[in-house]
Amino acid sequence: MLPVVAALILVALSFDFLNGFHDAANSIATVVSTRVLSPGQAVVWAAFFNFVAAFGFGTAVATTIGNGMIDVRVVTFAVVFAGLVGAIAWDIITWYFGLPTSSSHALMGGYAGAAVARAGWGVVIPAGWTKTIIFIVLSPLIGMAAGLALMTSILWLLRRGSPGGVDKWFRRLQLVSAAAFSLSHGTNDAQKTMGIVAGLLLAAGYIRRFYVPIPVILAAHAAIALGTLFGGWRIIHTMGQKITKLQPVGGFAAETGAAIAVFTATSLGVGVSTTHAITGAIVGVGSTRRLSAVRWGVAGQIVWAWILTIPAAFLISAGTFALLRAGGAR
Repeated sequence: MLPVVAALILVALSFDFLNGFHDAANSIATVVSTRVLSPGQAVVWAAFFNFVAAFGFGTAVATTIGNGMIDVRVVTFAVVFAGLVGAIAWDIITWYFGLPTSSSHALMGGYAGAAVARAGWGVVIPAGWTKTIIFIVLSPLIGMAAGLALMTSILWLLRRGSPGGVDKWFRRLQLVSAAAFSLSHGTNDAQKTMGIVAGLLLAAGYIRRFYVPIPVILAAHAAIALGTLFGGWRIIHTMGQKITKLQPVGGFAAETGAAIAVFTATSLGVGVSTTHAITGAIVGVGSTRRLSAVRWGVAGQIVWAWILTIPAAFLISAGTFALLRAGGAR
């Protein structure tokens, strides 16, 4: 049993690595597009704060993912494996096309798809999904509202400041906002993999009740930090420039607005999409200039990718589990 559990934990950490790789753009696109940091400097900055998030933010999101969305009694090795395959496959597909979709929602959809394929719709815990579905809508809206409000306030407060002076200050401040957003990304996203691994350990009998052991916390944060370090450059271009053009002051407002949205969700134990939050914030910042400053066609493509993420990962994982069951797995 131990080799199988170890192999599945490795697959889960591979997803976490891919999450960091796929979502690196969320953490660094704005700070790169405003040329405050080079891409190399930015990924090191983001990866560091992704890992530091391991210390001090709890595991409420991990508990929701691992024990609050699917009846943990139906979780088997095959369910975990199929769920991860669906999430990883969808991440790779969307990375290839440069679409900043949610790795978090891919994992949720995949995990649910595998569990439903094994035991039917009764395994779904509606209460756990309600918060998640609400925040699919709220997350980008909170990011958009916060980005819009911050940018509007900054423009009014500094309306008499020289452009050069404003740019100089916000080049420094954007380092702080980028760190805050990377911290929020690490604390929310790494917890999703922790929840899956904890559910696996419970199913295997290595823990007697659901909780996240400290080694799992550290491994999850290390994996997502390494993934961020390698980065996903296709998506950075979409996030940093295709939605709207940003200056350092706009990058600061967008990152701060998105961090507010993600920290809010994390405090409520909700697995939220950092992609949704930062995209909403960028749109909010861009709309302070004029609505036409936002490339709504690109934003529309991203929204469609968001809508498809949970169903697509669900179907891939359900199909994977059906193949595994045909081969004798339970």
